[in-house]
Amino acid sequence: MQDLVTEFRTDDGVVHAVDGVSFTIGAGQTMGLVGESGCGKSVTALSIMGLIDHPGRIAGGHIQFEGDDLVGLEFDEMRKIRGKEIAMIFQEPMTSLNPVYTVGDQIAEMAQLHLHMDRKHAWQHAIEMLRTVKIPSPEKRVFDYPHHMSGGMRQRVMIAMAVSCTPKLLIADEPTTALDVTIQAQILDLLRDLQREFQMSILMITHDLGVVAEICENVVVMYAGKVVEEAPVRGIFNTPQHPYTEGLLRSIPHLGMTSAAKLAVIRGTVPSAMNWPPGCRFAPRCNLRYEKCVDDPPLFDVGGQRSACWLCESGRRATSKRSVKAGEL
Repeated sequence: MQDLVTEFRTDDGVVHAVDGVSFTIGAGQTMGLVGESGCGKSVTALSIMGLIDHPGRIAGGHIQFEGDDLVGLEFDEMRKIRGKEIAMIFQEPMTSLNPVYTVGDQIAEMAQLHLHMDRKHAWQHAIEMLRTVKIPSPEKRVFDYPHHMSGGMRQRVMIAMAVSCTPKLLIADEPTTALDVTIQAQILDLLRDLQREFQMSILMITHDLGVVAEICENVVVMYAGKVVEEAPVRGIFNTPQHPYTEGLLRSIPHLGMTSAAKLAVIRGTVPSAMNWPPGCRFAPRCNLRYEKCVDDPPLFDVGGQRSACWLCESGRRATSKRSVKAGEL
């Protein structure tokens, strides 16, 4: 992805949801995309999938997938890629699954459309995919409707649909939201197993840094529609280079905290996407801001990490006072 710009034209003005985002996902790699609600994570994913509807549009940039630019593809061309080559697990399975069709019908439809199977073979494929995602008695559950299933089971059905055509890239948008901790762990284990089996790349979109520590190799941190830091997962937790990343890490409860201890907070609120502040967009909330922050910082290379902070210019950025180890999350 290179300089992606996605905007929404409204009666009140233009919402610049994604504003110049760039990153690369390698084959078989798991990348985390993190940040507060409203920072542009889900819009980035929908842009990759070609699912930005009116009044939204991709206003600039490129999304290269195996040599082809997905930006500007005709509907029919994008439809051949969506679901087969690039698949997505949406945030809330109850609203993503069709309530009037059985889960078997919905998985079989994917096989008929993209794998050109007849009805009989597509139905058997649906049963096999439910078995792959470890749903017990798949021969029976294939006849269930979404409301017959628990939240964890519905999420497994969404995963079965997404991987039914063995995509090269799987986008998982908050796949563990609203699930209890035990089910979350099972879903993450399942995604790891499927990645090894199908050799997929995964873009994991989440605000949960515990999920990032558990499954990701590299991390992109977004704030106010821009990438503010990109690093290997250990670098993000051990030596965060952007003040926003440090703020996110300090706000996580950790082992050994007393009941009287207060969590650190990032003061202020995320600015409006219709009126981003000039210069560094995090500056109004940053305790380290100084006169140079009125200019928009590029991503500086800092010891194998990249950070959009003027303090990182010439490697001058000090490391965090307290690193957060993955095992603490």
